[in-house]
Amino acid sequence: QVQLVESGGGLVQAGGSLRLSCAASGRTFRRYAMGWFRQAPGKEREFVAVISWSGGLTFYADSVKGRFTISRDNAKNMVYLQMNSLKLEDTAVYYCATSTRWMTVSTRDYDNWGQGTQVTVSS
Repeated sequence: QVQLVESGGGLVQAGGSLRLSCAASGRTFRRYAMGWFRQAPGKEREFVAVISWSGGLTFYADSVKGRFTISRDNAKNMVYLQMNSLKLEDTAVYYCATSTRWMTVSTRDYDNWGQGTQVTVSS
């Protein structure tokens, strides 16, 4: 079992940047692919980005490609999501999660979830 705690959310103007962090407990952290998801009010939780256990592979949703960057530091049990050129539609609660599947984008394939951090983009 891995426990995850997200941080770094907040209020930012459109066009601005935020860096989200996800701290993981447990010595098995490096065995997992790590994903970021988000959920806006009244909408389904959606995939944002995923990174392989080694950090060598990444994959992004089309809506964030070129603006967001996922990274990880296995020595520190940390995963990050750098978000640039933020848009109003990026407003959501952002969650990190672990998966034993290879580079999956489905919420069903993720086992451990954090509590989420709110990102609000204003005009």
